[in-house]
Amino acid sequence: MESQEKVEEAVDALLKGDRVYLERSGDYGGLEQGGYGERDGKKMSLRDYEALYLIHTKKLRLRDEKGREVGFESFAESIQGRSKDAWTKFIIYRDLRTRGYVVKEGFGFGTDLRVYERGDFPDKAAKFVVFALDEGTERKVEELDESVRQIIKMGKEAIVAVIERRGEVIYYRVGRANFRK
Repeated sequence: MESQEKVEEAVDALLKGDRVYLERSGDYGGLEQGGYGERDGKKMSLRDYEALYLIHTKKLRLRDEKGREVGFESFAESIQGRSKDAWTKFIIYRDLRTRGYVVKEGFGFGTDLRVYERGDFPDKAAKFVVFALDEGTERKVEELDESVRQIIKMGKEAIVAVIERRGEVIYYRVGRANFRK
């Protein structure tokens, strides 16, 4: 199995505000090796889609500040209330993780996720940058073109991940194109 599957038993996490924090520092190592989470000072936090995926795979037990367990459905509803594309990102994240890739947050110029080639994390940089879209979503070609140009400059491959209506994810490799009148 790939390194991201090293998390074997469920770890405990706390939902504090809109952040998910691991409760025991002893759990940091296995999750970090698998490409999950980010250090936040002496704490380790998870992105919403990471926490949702780990709850879905039964590798995370999430509790709120009052000690109540937060299940998959209630957490999914909560994050969708904060971000309109939360479910889209989760579906693509889950698909890539089940295919053996380590997935991290994107670079911030219109991208959603950066993806490491199997076996490359943490020794090598991410190879792919993924744009997440639901089928039927419109995006301006100029925005996509500029982002793709920047990604190629960085030596990465741009991928558009489209979730079709049945929930299946289809990936398209995107390159530069010049259109002339």
